[in-house]
Amino acid sequence: QVQLVESGGGLVQAGGSLRLSCAASGSIISINTMGWYRQAPGKQRELVAAITSGGSTNYADSVKGRFTISRDNAKNTVHLPMNSLKPEDTAVYYCNADGVKVLFRPLTHDYWGQGTQVTVSS
Repeated sequence: QVQLVESGGGLVQAGGSLRLSCAASGSIISINTMGWYRQAPGKQRELVAAITSGGSTNYADSVKGRFTISRDNAKNTVHLPMNSLKPEDTAVYYCNADGVKVLFRPLTHDYWGQGTQVTVSS
């Protein structure tokens, strides 16, 4: 079984910074893409940022230049420093691991963390 554990959410004033981290554990052989999604009340879950095992990144337009995703393939961790936060960044942030290969299972699978709340006050 694979688990994703997130940390780093909280309450911050507009213009402030937070750093989200996520660690994947279990009988993991490799992870294709790790990323962060967010869901605000009444809205659909959306991609914030993602990074492949080769280091290719993808960002939502709304966070470009403010958020920077990074990962450690050896540790199966992904980090998201978030700067210049805005009230519209308020949401529950979910870590995602896509294309996960685990021991003794022939297919890849996707996993989600439990979510961490980020609240930005104006």
